[in-house]
Amino acid sequence: MDQARSTISKIFNGEPRSYTRFNLTQNMEGDNSQVEMKLSSDMDEEVGGNGVGEHMNHHPSPSYTNKPNQRAPRNICFMGMGILLLFIIGYLVGYLAHRRTDREIPRCPESLPLDDSDGVVPIETVPSLDWSDITTLLKSRLTTVGIESSLSEFSSASHQAGSLGDDVLGNKVMKRFKDYAMNPWTDEHFVRVQDPPLSGFNRVTFRDNSYNEPGFLSYSATGSVQGSVLYAYYGQMDDLRRLQDLSINLNGRVLLVRAGKNSFAEKVANAASVNASAVLIYPDPADYSFEKDEEFYGHVHLGCGDPYTPAFPSFNNTQFPPAKSSGLPAIPAQTIRASTAAAIMKGMGGRDPPRGWGDGGLRGVTYKLGNESDLVTVEVNNVLTEKKIHNVFGVIRGFIDADRYVVIGAQRDAWGPGYAKSTVGTSLLVELARAISSMISKDGFKPRRSIVFASWSAGEYGAVGATEWLEGYLTSLNMKAFSYINLDGVVTGSTFKASASPLMYDLIQSTLKEVSTSADSSKTLYSQVAGTNWERSVMEPMKLSDSAYPFQTFSGIPSVSFRFSSEKEYQYFGTNLDTKRNLDIKTSFNLPALVKTAGEVAGQMALRLVHDHLLRLNVEKYTTILRSNVALINREVISLQSSGRVPKTLKMQWLMSALGSYSRASRKLISNIQNSDLQDFEKCRIINNQIMGVERDLLSPYVSPRESPFRHILLGSGSHTLEALRNHLTAIKEGLASADIDLLKNQFALATWTIQSCANALAGSVWEMDNEI
Repeated sequence: MDQARSTISKIFNGEPRSYTRFNLTQNMEGDNSQVEMKLSSDMDEEVGGNGVGEHMNHHPSPSYTNKPNQRAPRNICFMGMGILLLFIIGYLVGYLAHRRTDREIPRCPESLPLDDSDGVVPIETVPSLDWSDITTLLKSRLTTVGIESSLSEFSSASHQAGSLGDDVLGNKVMKRFKDYAMNPWTDEHFVRVQDPPLSGFNRVTFRDNSYNEPGFLSYSATGSVQGSVLYAYYGQMDDLRRLQDLSINLNGRVLLVRAGKNSFAEKVANAASVNASAVLIYPDPADYSFEKDEEFYGHVHLGCGDPYTPAFPSFNNTQFPPAKSSGLPAIPAQTIRASTAAAIMKGMGGRDPPRGWGDGGLRGVTYKLGNESDLVTVEVNNVLTEKKIHNVFGVIRGFIDADRYVVIGAQRDAWGPGYAKSTVGTSLLVELARAISSMISKDGFKPRRSIVFASWSAGEYGAVGATEWLEGYLTSLNMKAFSYINLDGVVTGSTFKASASPLMYDLIQSTLKEVSTSADSSKTLYSQVAGTNWERSVMEPMKLSDSAYPFQTFSGIPSVSFRFSSEKEYQYFGTNLDTKRNLDIKTSFNLPALVKTAGEVAGQMALRLVHDHLLRLNVEKYTTILRSNVALINREVISLQSSGRVPKTLKMQWLMSALGSYSRASRKLISNIQNSDLQDFEKCRIINNQIMGVERDLLSPYVSPRESPFRHILLGSGSHTLEALRNHLTAIKEGLASADIDLLKNQFALATWTIQSCANALAGSVWEMDNEI
């Protein structure tokens, strides 16, 4: 009928008119909206259609008045018969065309651009599966047999970053992505890293006895340093303050600390902050029950990425002037074996350590803090080298919002075998790619948004491959990548733990309620923490050593890292003992089943994010976190003002007002979602853009990414964070030399306007904002 009306309109109205065709097949949440938009110019004309349920909306046609005295009755009769004939022909043509298009299934082009650089968003008519069908398909496609095969294929005894073994694994990942028709590509970087000395070891000398240490810490300061050795427990700031409270001078001392509790980089940074001269890190048998005297590997860059190209990518570093990250340590650091630590401690004198510090496992050793006369020499001769690394990518393109994507990534390299650190994650990455690809090609699943699978190199040096990619494509990723799911170290036990953006907490909770445990299919992961505060039981702060940390705090991409772990930390990371045998023992020989469960968790989170009309990211979660921080700050300010240490001119009302603005904006968005037609494609896209902007807008725009790369005011690190503001109030309270009222006021102002700016962006267009500041 539409075609008949179009034909008649052209006969009577002359010139063809421009029109917009908008095809919208409505469905419920959980189905894909079917949308097709096409603009036709005045010079182009399209008769007929290729969509189901097509509707034409023509511009009003000008009316023409027929004068009876200019039309003979006979001519009018012929004209009427002609119109009737054309009407019948048009009706038949339209009926046949409509039946033909009913039989045709719209197909998605083989390739869709991830970036709509010309401003045109590719939109497809997309049939969908129910969510229950999707989860069932994922479970059936993700098999323990396939996982075991991949674990065998990607297992390697030597695959350090930039090595031949690393390239071999990268080529295997590339081949898999090609087999799955994922149009893979690689990303090449030239990065500078520290490798062990040419001799293969660094040296530690104590009382005329030298110990050659095969382990090493990349990015340590090099050279030879001598100082009095001081036992400093785990090297945490609380440990160092406790020593200072005992009136022990830390200046120029060589700190002997245990591995664990915090990262190597944090231990060294803490030591440098109290003017220590060097750091020795050993695995205490109380924490690490190694079968033999094992060496440790790691890095001490307090940051992520190539520290010699801070905040910019290492595509070709010869183009850039010499630069260094502010996170590079200025003092030497070295890992030593437990036997070397025991030999040093046996010769140490001094006072007894604080209670609990002496509960170590070194045999025949009485733990002492050390005397000024207990001199030790640390000699570090690491070699700075340039390496070419490759990140490998594959993409499953969305059928509606192809330019919006979730990234799933895993580290490929390792110091040694790295079975738990990298083999499991890489194997799971390719198995998820295979499972979801087959769901699309064989089962008819059509995701709205895209999924990018990433295999990173140089992860052992501090997420170098991932960070360089973020730095190189930061503007391309802006408002494109809406989530990151990290698979590194995903299985070392059976207890579920996670670190994530607060925006993703609800998604994690709903996933735990749907995924069964590996031991009992009738029980869900959520049932393991039922009856308790699940967030307190499951969620942990995201650490600097987490591979997802730069995504979250540098790029503003909501991220999640999760793992199945045991009560005791997996002790083989960074050693040559991270093997299949040891991981099998740690997981009670249930590794394939646990990896499958981990795959279901990662897969369901990713599929939920690319399937639903709206992104499953809860913006109201940050209201609670902001309110808690502001309440703590307000309490401290009131206390300090009452004692006269902070002037009354420092007003809390502006920070509170910014909090109120965010709270109102988040509630308004939730209300808008509840009252919106989720079949309205453009409305959903606007709402999703608002949701995607929250994490990015919590990055402080007032600090340099080069000096403070982790700019997130709640989850990052640096003077711009709310934690730093609270710490500054504590410094004022304790009368420390670092206290500065003018700096405090500046911190207040910048934090306030970061929160207010985030609230303004969340509120929507400028004419919709309720700006009361």
